[in-house]
Amino acid sequence: MSAAVDLADSLEEPVFTTESRSETRTDKKMLHGSQHYEAQTLGVGKAIAVLTSGGDAQGMNAAVRAVVRVGIYTGAKVYFVHEGYQGMVDGGDNIREATWESVSMMLQLGGTVIGSARCQDFRAREGRLKAACNLIKKGITNLCVIGGDGSLTGADTFRAEWSGLLADLLKAGKITSDEAKKSSYLNIVGLVGSIDNDFCGTDMTIGTDSALHRIMEIVDAITTTAQSHQRTFVLEVMGRHCGYLALVTALACGADWVFIPESPPEENWEEHLCRRLSETRGRGSRLNIIIVAEGAIDASGKAITSEDVKSLVVKRLGYDTRVTILGHVQRGGTPSAFDRILGSRMGVEAVMALLEGTPDTPACVVSLSGNQAIRLPLMECVQVTKEVTQAMNEKRFGEALKLRGRSFENNWSVYRTLAHIRPPSTKSGYNLAVLNVGAPAAGMNAAVRSTVRIGIIQGHRMFAVHDGFEGLAKAQIEEIGWGGVGGWTGQGGSRLGTKRVLPKKYLEEISNNISNFNIHGLIIIGGYEAFTGSLELMEGRSKYEELCIPFVVIPATVSNNVPGSDFSIGADTALNTITTTCDRIKQSAAGTKRRVFIIETMGGYCGYLATMAGLASGADAAYIYEEPFSIHDLQTNVEHLTEKMKTTVKRGLILRNEKCNENYSTDFVFNLYSEEGKGTFDCRKNVLGHMQQGGTPTPFDRNFGTKMGAKAVMWMTGKVKECSRHGRIFANTADSACLLGMRKRSLVFQPLVDLKSETDFEHRLPHHQWWLKLRPILKILAKYNINLDTTEAAHLEHITRKRSGESQM
Repeated sequence: MSAAVDLADSLEEPVFTTESRSETRTDKKMLHGSQHYEAQTLGVGKAIAVLTSGGDAQGMNAAVRAVVRVGIYTGAKVYFVHEGYQGMVDGGDNIREATWESVSMMLQLGGTVIGSARCQDFRAREGRLKAACNLIKKGITNLCVIGGDGSLTGADTFRAEWSGLLADLLKAGKITSDEAKKSSYLNIVGLVGSIDNDFCGTDMTIGTDSALHRIMEIVDAITTTAQSHQRTFVLEVMGRHCGYLALVTALACGADWVFIPESPPEENWEEHLCRRLSETRGRGSRLNIIIVAEGAIDASGKAITSEDVKSLVVKRLGYDTRVTILGHVQRGGTPSAFDRILGSRMGVEAVMALLEGTPDTPACVVSLSGNQAIRLPLMECVQVTKEVTQAMNEKRFGEALKLRGRSFENNWSVYRTLAHIRPPSTKSGYNLAVLNVGAPAAGMNAAVRSTVRIGIIQGHRMFAVHDGFEGLAKAQIEEIGWGGVGGWTGQGGSRLGTKRVLPKKYLEEISNNISNFNIHGLIIIGGYEAFTGSLELMEGRSKYEELCIPFVVIPATVSNNVPGSDFSIGADTALNTITTTCDRIKQSAAGTKRRVFIIETMGGYCGYLATMAGLASGADAAYIYEEPFSIHDLQTNVEHLTEKMKTTVKRGLILRNEKCNENYSTDFVFNLYSEEGKGTFDCRKNVLGHMQQGGTPTPFDRNFGTKMGAKAVMWMTGKVKECSRHGRIFANTADSACLLGMRKRSLVFQPLVDLKSETDFEHRLPHHQWWLKLRPILKILAKYNINLDTTEAAHLEHITRKRSGESQM
């Protein structure tokens, strides 16, 4: 969310539809507009080149891998351009044909395997002339550029000049008229690879989520030492002139202060900062954390450095203060699961956009809006990105903040509310209770912290309920204050305690306690049991008037199976845990050779974790309940692995969702593969178990939980006022019991009763799950011969529309 991170600002793409097994085995013609074609022949006779340019970013390799494999799948020739634009200018061995195997084992590598470089030569027309000649000689007329705004602007210039470059080369006798005819136009598609997330038009750029992972690892480590010594830490993070990394870090760690270039501090900020730090200490906190973006400035445009901040704190307060400048560690390390999936999806979409391109198609950039992949005109995005810089240079900071997009604005709004607004002296008169229901999920504590503190800021009394609905029945309820949730954002599990017990048999006791504690609203954070339990509370309203209060459900479960939301708090952390484990297992298999691992993941009947982890780890297959499979499918997978062992890639990875099939258990699949693979490969199995529910929450889950909690309390504040009659609350309408969920591009409140029709109650699943559309990508990237339906391919949008309908995360 983050996986994003602001995934809380990410993932669903209307690009691929899941076909039934009978359809995937037939040669089906697919409709696209008025044309019929098969995706597997879409690229025949065409050549695609892929290059990475500018600064490196984790996840670039996932995008390169997807471009290569999907390009080959469509019948196109695919070329690596090593060392970015410099390699394109120099030509020769820098432009090499890629094979399926040449991108193996690169998914989990940070940086870019094909190299990147800053290139002065390409800035001059002479350099672009050489680059054009090198591409034409290879028959390359489709270029996928993975880089920042400078790299993408260079690509657009190259495309605009193409006909002139052709004419010059032909005139100089460096290319033949036949070569000129075959290369009459150049298609360009850009993918934004940048840890800064400074490109307008996309919610997340490739590498941003991984950079946040590195930052949060360091912040968590620093937090422990700072608490030991009562220290203040000033952390400087990257981002050039964009404050995204600093802002999300501040949200995810509950920092006392953050400096970002888009919103400089007001006059006399020094006094405000020192007062805030001393107030935090006064409430019993043993540490202070201040985040500084490297481009931070004051209202006059003067730079604010981490050393400036340290000097201020030492001079005014005398606190033991240390500075940590994170530097290039933020660019390093293995990519997060989110960045691997984002890179893979964008790579697939880039190939489709290139092969569908015409001379009239503008150069486009593949972007992410909410959880949908979209195509935007490249230069429109570049223009808005430049407008942000211009607005900051002209000190129009409010406009700069808006131009960054609604996602950025909402992050800033939530952070300012949590960090800078003091609780009011007058109380609202309302009491709200928060509880966790179901199994533990990383990020639950961040949601509780946000809920409690925003509630206090709204003037409410906040109550913590321990052990879910059972605790509500047994009066395990206590008032919780501001300091009671201090330091909760980075803690895994559930500090309140959580149980799967449903409320139906306790309705009388729950009603009595709601009355005894004078509770006016319930905020229920949890998984599928939170959803079904809340429905039971609604049914109980007819018998118990005390249950006629508003309540809201915030989905939090590793299974990601709550109806009404594309994402649940905790799923991103579990996904990263599985992906990291798969990386280690693949490394073990690579060392042994000819070994296949069978991995069982959690999720109940929901195949989200198995599918997404399969995409993120490069699995050969992922068995899930939602896509029935037979013994014939298992046999096909074994034969596929047998063929794979004949190549240089002598390892296999199979994921199996725990309840995908009652009879084809993990032991059965392991035994079958072991028997059928005798003499070709051997097998091992791993059941990952409850480690998937544990661990420190990812930046996405901290950020998502924080924003969900804040949004839920704001809704609840409005709802209790709306339902208040003569000092009493009476809420009996459908819209007084809602679930807050992420749907495509925005967060929405949906009446629980409306979600009943969307639910498979027997298997604890929503009827429609967006991520099923990604399953064909998994199979194609694993080299299965299936059809890819392009009827729902992303269409070119415009950034003005994008900005007005942007994710509300």
